[in-house]
Amino acid sequence: MPTDATETQASQDRRNSWIDRSLLALVGASVAVVFAGAIVQVRYGSYEMTLVEVVKTLVNPNLLFDLQTWRAILLGESFPEMSNQSLIVWNIRMPRILVAVFVGANLAVSGAIFQAVTRNELASPYILGVNSGAGFAILLVLILFTGLSAYVPLVAALGGAGAFLLVYAIAWQNGTSPVRLVLAGIIVNTIFNSLQTGLFFFAPSTGAFQNALSWTTGSLTGVDWEQVRVILPWTAATLTLSLAGARQLNVLLLGERTAQSLGMSVERVRFLLSAVAIVGASASVAVAGLVGFVGLVVPHLVRTVVGSDYKRLILGCMFAGPALMVAADVFARLALSPTQVPVGIVTGLLGGPYFLYLMRKHGNLSEF
Repeated sequence: MPTDATETQASQDRRNSWIDRSLLALVGASVAVVFAGAIVQVRYGSYEMTLVEVVKTLVNPNLLFDLQTWRAILLGESFPEMSNQSLIVWNIRMPRILVAVFVGANLAVSGAIFQAVTRNELASPYILGVNSGAGFAILLVLILFTGLSAYVPLVAALGGAGAFLLVYAIAWQNGTSPVRLVLAGIIVNTIFNSLQTGLFFFAPSTGAFQNALSWTTGSLTGVDWEQVRVILPWTAATLTLSLAGARQLNVLLLGERTAQSLGMSVERVRFLLSAVAIVGASASVAVAGLVGFVGLVVPHLVRTVVGSDYKRLILGCMFAGPALMVAADVFARLALSPTQVPVGIVTGLLGGPYFLYLMRKHGNLSEF
């Protein structure tokens, strides 16, 4: 008979079986990309530094162990007196890197969730209109209802949720299908993009117009610790709940009838998991604007490496999403220096051809 120690070891092995070499390799490569991108992002720009200067600035004990520095980062108080070099690294470039990491993780995980909820490989926050709905809601605040600027994350979530519900309503005909969801997403995207363009005519000043335009193109220019504080709690909630819902996502992939036969309340689970994805995507829009195709490209790339098990897929997206976003932002900031290209343009140039590749690979939309 098996001993208690043997049973304990077997149980531990089962829990760890989803962590395999492919997942570890993906995580390791993603961390390496983020680290390399962060070094390049901190070192180069209008004010360039040597690698030694970067390291000394990042590990400066007078800053790392200074209470006022951490109160400035966490609570928004003023930073202590520091050199120009330290100010550039800690107050300009580091927040940009962290926001890119959080945005990439949120969009990648949200895209993976939507692909399971809709059982559609073309689904993503961008394709399903969530990004454009959140962006339209934010533009309303930036241009017409400036008094609500403190509630931008909540406004973005409501806009994204409204867009997704509209997609479902358009696609619903005694149920939905992958083709109808994609076509409905295209329709909703077109509507909200037109509304966004119309809002520009109501911009009260050139500054407001330029600020609104930066949101529609997706940009990390000018982000600071305030944006880090805004997105951090939403990111923690999105990633935690998505990992907790990995088993339900695997069941949804089996189809509604199979899921119901296993005792799942399909519509309730689908609604709750969609809400998680909407929160993650909307929080990203709230701090970085409309960054497209990350939620489409990353889940596909991760799936080819780790397979379709959503516990591995979600964890892989948590690391691969930041890697893509940090790399894209490095290119956006430095490729045409001193001109900075919005990062949303870079991800769009990557995602558009990849979207076409997916369509040609499957022959036609009806195969999804």
